[in-house]
Amino acid sequence: MAINQPSGQIKLTNVSLVKLRKNKKRFEIACYQNKVQDYRKGVEKDLDEVLQIPQVFVNVSKGLAAPKDDLLKSFGTDDIDLIIKEILLKGEIQLHEKERQIMLNKINNEMLTIISTKCINPKSKKRYPPTMIYKALQELKFSPVINKPAKSQALEAIRLLVSKQIIPIARAKMDIKITIENLELVESKDSEIIPKITKYFLQPTINKTDAIKKWVCSGLIDPVSYRDLVTICTGIATIQVLDMAVIDTST
Repeated sequence: MAINQPSGQIKLTNVSLVKLRKNKKRFEIACYQNKVQDYRKGVEKDLDEVLQIPQVFVNVSKGLAAPKDDLLKSFGTDDIDLIIKEILLKGEIQLHEKERQIMLNKINNEMLTIISTKCINPKSKKRYPPTMIYKALQELKFSPVINKPAKSQALEAIRLLVSKQIIPIARAKMDIKITIENLELVESKDSEIIPKITKYFLQPTINKTDAIKKWVCSGLIDPVSYRDLVTICTGIATIQVLDMAVIDTST
Protein backbone atom coordinates (compact mmCIF):
# COMPACT_ATOMS: atom_id res chain seq x y z
CA MET A 1 0.00 0.00 0.00
CA ALA A 2 1.37 3.42 -0.99
CA ILE A 3 2.18 5.79 1.86
CA ASN A 4 1.31 9.42 1.23
CA GLN A 5 3.74 12.05 2.48
CA PRO A 6 2.34 14.96 4.54
CA SER A 7 1.05 17.64 2.20
CA GLY A 8 3.13 20.30 3.95
CA GLN A 9 6.43 18.49 3.49
CA ILE A 10 8.82 19.93 0.89
CA LYS A 11 11.15 17.70 -1.09
CA LEU A 12 14.66 19.16 -0.95
CA THR A 13 15.49 18.48 -4.58
CA ASN A 14 17.85 21.01 -6.18
CA VAL A 15 17.32 23.33 -3.20
CA SER A 16 19.74 25.62 -1.43
CA LEU A 17 18.56 26.84 1.97
CA VAL A 18 19.44 30.28 3.30
CA LYS A 19 19.12 30.61 7.07
CA LEU A 20 19.20 33.68 9.30
CA ARG A 21 18.91 33.90 13.09
CA LYS A 22 17.25 37.06 14.34
CA ASN A 23 15.68 37.92 17.69
CA LYS A 24 16.73 34.43 18.87
CA LYS A 25 14.62 32.82 16.15
CA ARG A 26 15.68 30.97 13.00
CA PHE A 27 14.21 31.80 9.62
CA GLU A 28 14.74 29.91 6.37
CA ILE A 29 13.99 30.35 2.68
CA ALA A 30 14.28 27.80 -0.13
CA CYS A 31 16.25 28.95 -3.18
CA TYR A 32 17.48 27.54 -6.47
CA GLN A 33 21.11 26.42 -6.48
CA ASN A 34 23.63 29.08 -7.57
CA LYS A 35 20.96 31.78 -7.69
CA VAL A 36 21.71 33.16 -4.24
CA GLN A 37 25.24 34.20 -5.24
CA ASP A 38 23.90 35.70 -8.47
CA TYR A 39 21.45 37.76 -6.41
CA ARG A 40 24.16 38.91 -3.99
CA LYS A 41 26.34 40.00 -6.90
CA GLY A 42 23.47 41.90 -8.48
CA VAL A 43 23.44 39.62 -11.53
CA GLU A 44 19.95 38.36 -10.71
CA LYS A 45 17.36 40.84 -9.42
CA ASP A 46 14.12 38.90 -9.89
CA LEU A 47 13.15 37.15 -6.63
CA ASP A 48 10.96 34.70 -8.57
CA GLU A 49 14.12 33.43 -10.30
CA VAL A 50 15.88 32.96 -6.95
CA LEU A 51 13.16 31.48 -4.75
CA GLN A 52 11.69 28.01 -4.97
CA ILE A 53 8.80 29.23 -2.79
CA PRO A 54 8.07 32.92 -1.98
CA GLN A 55 7.65 32.16 1.71
CA VAL A 56 9.65 32.47 4.94
CA PHE A 57 9.86 29.30 7.03
CA VAL A 58 11.06 28.25 10.45
CA ASN A 59 11.74 24.82 8.95
CA VAL A 60 11.67 24.40 5.18
CA SER A 61 11.92 20.60 5.11
CA LYS A 62 8.86 20.27 7.38
CA GLY A 63 6.97 23.01 5.56
CA LEU A 64 6.58 25.09 8.74
CA ALA A 65 5.94 28.70 7.74
CA ALA A 66 7.17 31.49 10.01
CA PRO A 67 4.33 33.07 12.05
CA LYS A 68 3.49 36.62 11.01
CA ASP A 69 3.96 37.89 14.59
CA ASP A 70 7.52 36.46 14.71
CA LEU A 71 8.38 38.12 11.41
CA LEU A 72 7.07 41.48 12.59
CA LYS A 73 8.92 41.31 15.92
CA SER A 74 12.21 40.16 14.35
CA PHE A 75 12.31 42.27 11.18
CA GLY A 76 10.12 45.23 12.12
CA THR A 77 7.89 44.58 9.11
CA ASP A 78 5.57 41.92 7.73
CA ASP A 79 6.49 42.74 4.11
CA ILE A 80 7.57 39.29 2.89
CA ASP A 81 9.66 40.63 -0.01
CA LEU A 82 11.69 42.93 2.28
CA ILE A 83 12.23 40.11 4.77
CA ILE A 84 13.28 37.67 2.06
CA LYS A 85 15.75 40.21 0.65
CA GLU A 86 17.37 40.63 4.08
CA ILE A 87 17.66 36.87 4.53
CA LEU A 88 19.13 36.51 1.04
CA LEU A 89 21.77 39.17 1.68
CA LYS A 90 22.68 38.37 5.29
CA GLY A 91 21.79 34.72 5.74
CA GLU A 92 24.03 31.66 5.74
CA ILE A 93 23.80 29.42 2.69
CA GLN A 94 23.27 25.75 3.54
CA LEU A 95 24.58 23.48 0.80
CA HIS A 96 25.11 19.77 0.35
CA GLU A 97 28.78 18.78 0.55
CA LYS A 98 29.14 18.37 -3.22
CA GLU A 99 27.49 21.74 -3.86
CA ARG A 100 29.65 23.35 -1.19
CA GLN A 101 32.83 22.05 -2.82
CA ILE A 102 31.76 23.26 -6.25
CA MET A 103 30.97 26.71 -4.84
CA LEU A 104 34.26 26.86 -2.92
CA ASN A 105 36.21 25.92 -6.04
CA LYS A 106 34.44 28.64 -8.02
CA ILE A 107 35.08 31.32 -5.40
CA ASN A 108 38.68 30.18 -4.97
CA ASN A 109 39.36 30.38 -8.72
CA GLU A 110 37.78 33.84 -8.93
CA MET A 111 39.79 35.02 -5.93
CA LEU A 112 43.10 33.71 -7.30
CA THR A 113 42.42 35.34 -10.69
CA ILE A 114 41.74 38.71 -9.03
CA ILE A 115 44.93 38.50 -6.96
CA SER A 116 46.97 37.51 -10.03
CA THR A 117 45.56 40.50 -11.92
CA LYS A 118 46.10 43.05 -9.16
CA CYS A 119 49.55 41.99 -7.92
CA ILE A 120 53.08 41.73 -9.24
CA ASN A 121 56.52 40.57 -8.23
CA PRO A 122 58.13 43.95 -7.40
CA LYS A 123 61.51 42.72 -8.63
CA SER A 124 60.51 41.27 -11.99
CA LYS A 125 57.42 43.48 -12.46
CA LYS A 126 55.54 40.39 -13.64
CA ARG A 127 52.28 38.81 -12.53
CA TYR A 128 52.27 35.66 -10.44
CA PRO A 129 50.30 32.71 -11.86
CA PRO A 130 47.27 31.68 -9.75
CA THR A 131 48.94 28.36 -8.88
CA MET A 132 51.84 30.12 -7.16
CA ILE A 133 49.49 32.44 -5.27
CA TYR A 134 47.47 29.39 -4.20
CA LYS A 135 50.58 27.74 -2.71
CA ALA A 136 51.49 30.92 -0.83
CA LEU A 137 47.99 31.23 0.63
CA GLN A 138 48.06 27.57 1.66
CA GLU A 139 51.29 28.24 3.55
CA LEU A 140 49.58 31.15 5.27
CA LYS A 141 46.56 28.90 6.03
CA PHE A 142 44.22 31.28 4.20
CA SER A 143 41.15 29.57 2.76
CA PRO A 144 38.12 31.12 1.02
CA VAL A 145 34.63 30.87 2.48
CA ILE A 146 31.28 30.62 0.72
CA ASN A 147 29.36 33.49 2.29
CA LYS A 148 31.71 36.32 1.22
CA PRO A 149 32.25 37.70 -2.31
CA ALA A 150 35.42 36.59 -4.09
CA LYS A 151 36.55 40.21 -4.54
CA SER A 152 36.47 41.08 -0.82
CA GLN A 153 38.30 37.85 0.01
CA ALA A 154 40.88 38.61 -2.68
CA LEU A 155 41.58 42.03 -1.16
CA GLU A 156 41.90 40.43 2.28
CA ALA A 157 44.31 37.84 0.87
CA ILE A 158 46.36 40.55 -0.87
CA ARG A 159 46.81 42.42 2.41
CA LEU A 160 47.98 39.22 4.07
CA LEU A 161 50.37 38.31 1.24
CA VAL A 162 51.89 41.80 1.15
CA SER A 163 52.24 41.82 4.94
CA LYS A 164 53.85 38.37 5.28
CA GLN A 165 55.92 38.35 2.05
CA ILE A 166 55.92 34.57 1.70
CA ILE A 167 56.72 35.47 -1.89
CA PRO A 168 57.93 38.93 -3.00
CA ILE A 169 54.62 40.57 -3.86
CA ALA A 170 53.11 44.05 -4.17
CA ARG A 171 49.96 45.64 -5.51
CA ALA A 172 50.25 46.71 -9.12
CA LYS A 173 49.91 50.46 -9.65
CA MET A 174 46.82 52.21 -11.01
CA ASP A 175 47.05 54.59 -13.94
CA ILE A 176 44.63 57.48 -13.47
CA LYS A 177 43.86 60.95 -14.82
CA ILE A 178 42.43 63.81 -12.76
CA THR A 179 40.88 66.83 -14.45
CA ILE A 180 39.95 70.18 -12.91
CA GLU A 181 37.95 72.27 -15.38
CA ASN A 182 38.44 75.63 -13.63
CA LEU A 183 41.57 75.60 -11.51
CA GLU A 184 41.33 79.29 -10.61
CA LEU A 185 37.90 78.82 -9.05
CA VAL A 186 38.94 75.68 -7.17
CA GLU A 187 42.14 77.28 -5.85
CA SER A 188 40.13 80.26 -4.58
CA LYS A 189 38.41 77.80 -2.23
CA ASP A 190 41.43 75.62 -1.46
CA SER A 191 44.86 77.03 -2.32
CA GLU A 192 46.57 73.74 -1.42
CA ILE A 193 44.48 71.55 -3.73
CA ILE A 194 47.29 70.83 -6.22
CA PRO A 195 49.84 69.61 -3.61
CA LYS A 196 47.07 67.55 -1.98
CA ILE A 197 46.44 65.74 -5.26
CA THR A 198 49.94 65.43 -6.73
CA LYS A 199 51.49 63.95 -3.57
CA TYR A 200 49.70 60.66 -4.36
CA PHE A 201 51.29 60.33 -7.81
CA LEU A 202 54.62 58.60 -8.30
CA GLN A 203 55.68 60.62 -11.35
CA PRO A 204 52.79 62.90 -12.33
CA THR A 205 52.38 64.35 -15.79
CA ILE A 206 50.72 67.76 -15.50
CA ASN A 207 49.05 69.69 -18.31
CA LYS A 208 47.59 73.14 -17.69
CA THR A 209 45.66 75.19 -20.25
CA ASP A 210 45.83 78.88 -19.35
CA ALA A 211 42.99 79.88 -21.66
CA ILE A 212 40.31 78.10 -19.65
CA LYS A 213 42.33 77.34 -16.52
CA LYS A 214 41.92 73.62 -17.13
CA TRP A 215 44.33 71.42 -15.14
CA VAL A 216 45.05 67.76 -15.89
CA CYS A 217 47.27 65.40 -13.93
CA SER A 218 47.91 61.80 -14.94
CA GLY A 219 50.20 59.00 -13.82
CA LEU A 220 50.58 56.03 -11.52
CA ILE A 221 49.34 55.79 -7.95
CA ASP A 222 49.27 53.14 -5.27
CA PRO A 223 45.76 51.56 -5.35
CA VAL A 224 45.33 52.15 -1.61
CA SER A 225 45.43 55.90 -2.32
CA TYR A 226 42.52 55.85 -4.74
CA ARG A 227 39.78 56.33 -2.14
CA ASP A 228 41.64 59.29 -0.61
CA LEU A 229 41.85 60.91 -4.04
CA VAL A 230 38.15 60.31 -4.66
CA THR A 231 37.38 62.06 -1.37
CA ILE A 232 39.60 65.02 -2.24
CA CYS A 233 38.26 65.37 -5.77
CA THR A 234 34.55 64.95 -5.09
CA GLY A 235 32.73 68.01 -6.39
CA ILE A 236 35.82 69.74 -7.76
CA ALA A 237 37.46 67.33 -10.21
CA THR A 238 36.84 64.21 -12.26
CA ILE A 239 38.86 61.02 -11.93
CA GLN A 240 39.32 58.63 -14.84
CA VAL A 241 40.87 55.20 -14.31
CA LEU A 242 43.03 54.46 -17.35
CA ASP A 243 44.33 51.11 -16.11
CA MET A 244 43.34 49.23 -12.94
CA ALA A 245 46.64 47.34 -12.72
CA VAL A 246 49.67 48.45 -14.66
CA ILE A 247 51.90 45.46 -15.43
CA ASP A 248 55.30 45.64 -17.11
CA THR A 249 55.12 42.79 -19.64
CA SER A 250 58.39 43.62 -21.38
CA THR A 251 61.07 40.92 -21.31
